[in-house]
Amino acid sequence: MRRKRDGKKQSHHLLRIASVGVVFAVVLVIYVIMLMQRQIVDRDRYISGILTSGNTRTVVIPAHRGEIFDRNGKPLVTNEYKYSVVFDYGAMPYDAHESNSAILAAKQLLEDAGYVGNNVSTDSIFLGSYPNLIYDERKTADASYMSEFSKMLEAKKMDSDIRAPELAEYYVKRFALDDRQDGKLVYTADQVDFLIGVRFAMDLKKFSTAAPYVFAQDADVNILTYFEESNIRGVAIKTDTQRKYEYPGYASHILGRVGKIHAENWEYYKELGYDMDAVVGTSGCEQIFEQYLHGTDGKMLIEEDENGNILSRKVIKEPIPGNDVWLTIDIDMQITAEDALRENILYIRDKANQTAGALDGEDASAGAITAIGASNGDVYVMASNPTYDLEKFNEEYASLRDDELKPLLNRSTMGLYQPGSTFKVGVATAALEEKVITPNTTIVTKGRYTYYDENGPRCWVYLKNGGTHGAINVVGAIEVSCNYFFYDVGRRLTIEKMNEYSKKFGLGVSTGIELSEYVGILAGKEYRDSKGLEWYPGDTLQAAIGQSDNLFTPLQISCYIAMISNGGTRYSAHLLSSVRHYYTNEIIYEYTPVVLDEIEISDSTYSTICRAMKSVTQEGSAKRIFSKYPIAIGGKTGTAQVSEKKSDNAIFTAFAPYDSPEIVSTCIIEQGSNGTDAGITVKAIFDNYFGFEE
Repeated sequence: MRRKRDGKKQSHHLLRIASVGVVFAVVLVIYVIMLMQRQIVDRDRYISGILTSGNTRTVVIPAHRGEIFDRNGKPLVTNEYKYSVVFDYGAMPYDAHESNSAILAAKQLLEDAGYVGNNVSTDSIFLGSYPNLIYDERKTADASYMSEFSKMLEAKKMDSDIRAPELAEYYVKRFALDDRQDGKLVYTADQVDFLIGVRFAMDLKKFSTAAPYVFAQDADVNILTYFEESNIRGVAIKTDTQRKYEYPGYASHILGRVGKIHAENWEYYKELGYDMDAVVGTSGCEQIFEQYLHGTDGKMLIEEDENGNILSRKVIKEPIPGNDVWLTIDIDMQITAEDALRENILYIRDKANQTAGALDGEDASAGAITAIGASNGDVYVMASNPTYDLEKFNEEYASLRDDELKPLLNRSTMGLYQPGSTFKVGVATAALEEKVITPNTTIVTKGRYTYYDENGPRCWVYLKNGGTHGAINVVGAIEVSCNYFFYDVGRRLTIEKMNEYSKKFGLGVSTGIELSEYVGILAGKEYRDSKGLEWYPGDTLQAAIGQSDNLFTPLQISCYIAMISNGGTRYSAHLLSSVRHYYTNEIIYEYTPVVLDEIEISDSTYSTICRAMKSVTQEGSAKRIFSKYPIAIGGKTGTAQVSEKKSDNAIFTAFAPYDSPEIVSTCIIEQGSNGTDAGITVKAIFDNYFGFEE
């Protein structure tokens, strides 16, 4: 297998080490520039893990979250550091005029430094206009904003219908904004308006020791110098770590997101020692590998004199960064797969629109593709279309949620599809192993299968032109995908034996993947009984060709074909490759393949099945895509009816190389009409894997 290496990997590692040092230095600087006034003794000084006692206090030093890499060490999700100017509740002057002066001084400094109205968004300046904008036009206000506003009014025991002038008067009196000195007002009208806005915003955002008030976001690191020289009391620089997606729009269903702990999960994380405001993984790999990625926060003891000046700083607990997670994903192959899948769907739709007839792919809309290691369960690719961009998730969430094509759904593990004729490979394997047929058994096909009923099910070739496949053996039946042959084989095999083997193959059971998945449905008496329905002998015929109630995920089909192609061992599908130390890249944990099941497949059966699947790509339905391919592969096409008003789903699964399988890939395109066309995306993956790309 060809392995792509990122020439910038080493420089990225060095840059990460340097950035960690810089950020730690910034954390230390924060406590140098915070010139604090000792607070009144009875003021609340203990909220959510920040403790003050006498002239000392303990503050948290946030730990860095581990980063996520692909199998070759290419960074997928990294940390990006941003700085905000904040007011620290514990450091703010208690006197109203002194705190007002601090706020106005901070505003003036930002304006002098050229940050206000430039690349810094200041909540206070923006919110200064809210009293008149929101209180008088509540019907058009943002719902989440109004919810917080209502909670604030309730906490202050204010009338829910309070008007702007009344609320403004409250802040004027509370913070002495109408005081006079030597007969003159202390503050100008503009300053009063601004201070009302800031004080209002502080209340709205529950300004407290646990919740510093963000005055200016995304400030350039150079602004530290301005505040260090200004000695503005109560001001601090807050370092925030944000996740950066190195390949925006790709692998979104895999990587996942981070966020604050949800209320319903707080008890769980509390038991693990997390702070209430900790950032955790909320989906994808960020969530399932939280135990590795999340670091341990440190603590710093700060000693102050009676005027709030810092006398000493001592790190009493060093922060421990989270570990890096290396995935089995190959990001180059993932990008190839996502691009190819999108283009394949468009190709099918465009081709159908240019030809006569209906329900031949003009409604192709979505799909999924997976690629795994044939003998280890490594997931190289897991792509779903339509997809989305993690960087734009918040702003686009409403449209993504309401989109009828369900872009948030990971179809690779959560999309359930009838396997169609790809199921015949497993049925043939079971029939050969159970001696129901031999490689040389010939069945004379007659188009319509009448064993149970004169009006029994018909083979696709009979439906197409009234013809039959004549006398045919198992290799020929797989090559031309003869339904009649498998009706008869399925009847002889029985649904019980068919399902016994199917479960061994991993159909209708978990693949072992770390992400959420559906285990699917295995058609048979067991499922029908669970629904209070009857299973009829004729249902076995439909089940044998991958129809009836059978529903599986693309990943399940890949695992099933991998087991057959490697000779009978089913490995757990997995995304985790290794866990490594944040600084040194030292391997802390390395995944070893897990065997979920095994089955003895005779040499005769194995060679027969592989030969049949090779025939599909050389002489059968996938010939137009793979007959001139640089290496021989084994594959199987399939179609599955969805409804009378939609095109059939297109399915293609394959392994390569034929003589020594390394990779298995399965593509399903909803309303793709023709299984062969789904092979276009699989070919793109094989091209990337083996280095055949032009």
